[in-house]
Amino acid sequence: MEKDKIIVLLNQDIQGEHAAIIQYLTHAYAMGEGEMACEIEAIAREEMRHLDWLARTIVRLEGTPSIERGKMRTGGESVSEWMSNNVLLEEDATTTYKEHIDTIDDPKIKRLLKRILSDEESHHGDFKHFVEKAQREDAKDLRGNRQDKIVRILNWGIAHEYTVILQYLLHSYMTSNKEVRKEMEDQAINEMQHLGWLAEKLVDEKGTPEIEHSKVDQSTRTADMLRADIKIERKVAAEYDRAASESEEPDMKKLFTRLRDHENYHAAIFSDLLEEEGR
Repeated sequence: MEKDKIIVLLNQDIQGEHAAIIQYLTHAYAMGEGEMACEIEAIAREEMRHLDWLARTIVRLEGTPSIERGKMRTGGESVSEWMSNNVLLEEDATTTYKEHIDTIDDPKIKRLLKRILSDEESHHGDFKHFVEKAQREDAKDLRGNRQDKIVRILNWGIAHEYTVILQYLLHSYMTSNKEVRKEMEDQAINEMQHLGWLAEKLVDEKGTPEIEHSKVDQSTRTADMLRADIKIERKVAAEYDRAASESEEPDMKKLFTRLRDHENYHAAIFSDLLEEEGR
């Protein structure tokens, strides 16, 4: 099978993993703290691992990993209905992976897809269990309808964090500089933590997290990647600083200050890498 055709199929798989990650995190954050929410977050992390494996395989085939998100199964009036949608999403995934395993003739890629399929089949069983567990425990949607400046700022932060997660992951896959790749991966993980902090705080404040991203820089030269990443980090650090100075709630001020400090650190790391890249 031609490489280009394999890349198309693997990018379809990436888009499915991307959709699953966001769908499952949305559900976990909405449920707040608790055993089931933690288990769902753990499943989302497994989907992140799948996305990473697929992206690295595409790069080895000289392709570009997709940052598009596949179709999510949204809706549902109860946690139990959300879990039913997750069951259906896993059924979508298992069907697609089986088709791609049959279609792709590269033995190493077939082996990888079979490995991922095994996880998806396990997730399917987990979510079927969660349908019953949510009914039995009367799990609740803890999100609220609050709409004010605090909610807008927190959702702005979520949009930023989601954007740079995708941006840094894509840059880590596409750069040939091993040191830059490692730092991009590390900072993407840190940004994932930020997104979780903001979403959890929003639910605590009776708002609803909106996990959507803005435009992602898709530069192909390492120096251009770093310049774009420095620019966005400096911009958002200034915004978090402003939010911290304007916040009257101590916990909110503390959160924004911590985020600001992290973003300034990222900008400094990227600046050092850019300087080294230019030598």
